Amino acid sequence: MEIKFDPLRRFIKIKSLSSICMLLAAIAALIVSNTNLYSYYEQLLELEFSIGFSGFHLSKSVLHWINDGLMTIFFFVIGLEIKREFMIGELSSARKAILPILAAIGGMIFPIAIFFLLNSGNESTHGWGITMATDIAFSLGILGILGKKVPFGLTIFLAAFAIIDDLGAVMVIAGFYSSLISWHLVVIAFVLLIALSLLSIKNLYFSYIHIPVGIVVWLLFLESGIHPTIAGVLFAFTIPSHRKKRLAYVIGKGKNALNELSQLIGKKEVEFKNHKTAINILDNITSEIQSPLQHLQNKLSTLVFFFIIPLFAFANSGINLMGNEGAFTPLTTSIAISLVCGKIIGISLFSWLAIKLKIAVLPQDVDFRQIFGLSCLGGFGFTMSIFICNLSYVSVHLQHSAKLGILIASLIAGVGGYLVIRYSLKKKHRNQ
Repeated sequence: MEIKFDPLRRFIKIKSLSSICMLLAAIAALIVSNTNLYSYYEQLLELEFSIGFSGFHLSKSVLHWINDGLMTIFFFVIGLEIKREFMIGELSSARKAILPILAAIGGMIFPIAIFFLLNSGNESTHGWGITMATDIAFSLGILGILGKKVPFGLTIFLAAFAIIDDLGAVMVIAGFYSSLISWHLVVIAFVLLIALSLLSIKNLYFSYIHIPVGIVVWLLFLESGIHPTIAGVLFAFTIPSHRKKRLAYVIGKGKNALNELSQLIGKKEVEFKNHKTAINILDNITSEIQSPLQHLQNKLSTLVFFFIIPLFAFANSGINLMGNEGAFTPLTTSIAISLVCGKIIGISLFSWLAIKLKIAVLPQDVDFRQIFGLSCLGGFGFTMSIFICNLSYVSVHLQHSAKLGILIASLIAGVGGYLVIRYSLKKKHRNQ
């Protein structure tokens, strides 16, 4: 049982730690944006960067390379986690999946409904998708602050419903935040994805095939009008989730290699050169014993959560609060209210109904007060909310107003969720 949870535990730990880097990056962006350095900050993000060769040329600003390029790798890792959870993780059976699925649905419906109610007839209505997201890294980071007193079932529940939340956000980006679509390019991209899926069915993965094809799919999505980050998620679904070789075979190879090298104990180090095959076997065994999906997730998680996401936070959290562009507007208020109140009502109500109607059961060692605290944390939108904000509004004024609302909601949700869960854990401890 413990082995089964290891990948999820690692995922949770990495995301919890990365929230510190994201927070520091966001604070740095806010400081820079409200000093004399703001003009340099804007110039840096608007700097054009080009790649290409004869007959092909791609030129984008630094900001677009981050949001359309590097964030595709983030969405790829999210796609890997979604697939893993549905295949072998916490969402692999209906009984385990039903509560986080219903919580996520409630947590998407109510914020959107409140946002439409508050913005009916306004030009800002197009930003409704901003309010449906939960930042899993920050939310897990706040649970991490509370330490080992937090039941692991609660952490799993948060991770599972946030993953469903991410899946919903991805579907919304694909369906509602894409420009005019060139369908012939989409068809070509899907033909390539289907070809990779056929390899996945046969449990075949070749980096020299998959990576170039994945890049081509990204370029096709980029030119098609569908946001290119969607290519990252779909590409992740084509990665095999089972081991390339039988476990017994891999362990047998490892034992033989270790037996060969054990004969060298006490001998000079120079003699190792005659046993390169055994050393290479041991060097490759960690990748052979893992599925391609788990191997890629382990390889990319550190890059994504400690470099790409903090970089995204720094590039997209620059709000000039001193000038008119960053002014507090009704859009700011409506986003903050929709995220905080919508998530609390939606997640807690749908969870309560699911438990009362006996559709689902509470996770082990978890009570409903903790679920309520978790619903408060659901209003911590940040990464995905800011990402959808950039797609929703062309106007810098609207973008800054919306981002300010996201930051306010995230602050309220983070502090509120922390206090509620901390109080519930103390009360539970006293009762015991």
